[in-house]
Amino acid sequence: MSKYDALWAWIRENGTDSFKLTFAEVEQLAGLPMDHAFLTYKKELLGYGYQVGKISMKEQTVVFQKLD
Repeated sequence: MSKYDALWAWIRENGTDSFKLTFAEVEQLAGLPMDHAFLTYKKELLGYGYQVGKISMKEQTVVFQKLD
């Protein structure tokens, strides 16, 4: 079980092809603070049919994209 399971499940249920979330939204959906571990855990999202696209530190956003 991953600490980001709640976020991954929400993303899969969302079903949108591509969307952007702020760091604050990611933290709210995951139920925990976003930290550098996110970079390690993001690989798990592939199992849910999505991938993490661009992570913008300046805008504090993360782009998620559905796999083909």
